[in-house]
Amino acid sequence: MTQTKVPADADLKARHRAMWASGNYPDMVETFLLPLGPRLVEAAGAGAGRRVLDVAAGTGNAAIVAAQRGADVVASDLTPELLDAGRARAQALGVELEWTTADAEDLPFEDASFDVVISAIGAMFAPHHERTAAELTRVCRPGGTIGLLSWTPEGTIGSLFRAIGGFNPPPPAGVQPPPLWGSEVHLDALFGDTVTWTSSTRDTLEVTAFPEREAFAEHFVRRYGPTIAARANAVASGREAEFDTALAGVFHTADVGDGAAGAARYELEYLVSIGTRAT
Repeated sequence: MTQTKVPADADLKARHRAMWASGNYPDMVETFLLPLGPRLVEAAGAGAGRRVLDVAAGTGNAAIVAAQRGADVVASDLTPELLDAGRARAQALGVELEWTTADAEDLPFEDASFDVVISAIGAMFAPHHERTAAELTRVCRPGGTIGLLSWTPEGTIGSLFRAIGGFNPPPPAGVQPPPLWGSEVHLDALFGDTVTWTSSTRDTLEVTAFPEREAFAEHFVRRYGPTIAARANAVASGREAEFDTALAGVFHTADVGDGAAGAARYELEYLVSIGTRAT
């Protein structure tokens, strides 16, 4: 059965929508995140003859690829501005799919209505992990595929969230850190016996688009909603310099380039988990 949305969460969801609409996440996707969509679509087998739901699809990085491969695709996201950007990109590519504004914790789809349910660095940001996992499972048909690609707690983005987390207000009860979705143990606990994981692979996204580590940090400050929100909190509390130092430290530590000008290089770790919905 579809879970009932909790009214007390309305303000939290409004803040989340505003956060992801701030900055310029579509530009981040085009600059260095594009390889993640095809990676997940290939692993999940989201192609021709499959009805596919991309949850927290953002600009459709995975959804568009699945549609190009012949799948019947619905891309859903909480933030209409991201869907608008994805719709424009799909039109430019001549790709047809459905775009639906939807909360990952309260999906407006019937039980067992999709063959494949995927999410690339998307569902992991819904605040209540258990609700989200239950919804992903509910809308997937028994024997269908659930595919997730998530930043890991140990990787660079996990480090980023630890560094900026202290500048945010304490989260509401029941809200957990997004990078936990990149933990095999956490996924086992979330999905229990409703999903049998057939593969779990850690990999890295290589980023060489920025000549200096400072440029990569600035990219996050100006374009990435969670970083924008955390820095605004730091400024409001007089901790701006502390925030900037913490953020610079993350990108300094994570740079695996040779240290020469124009040679910054990052390897952002993520987890690809593919499972079968219990029958």
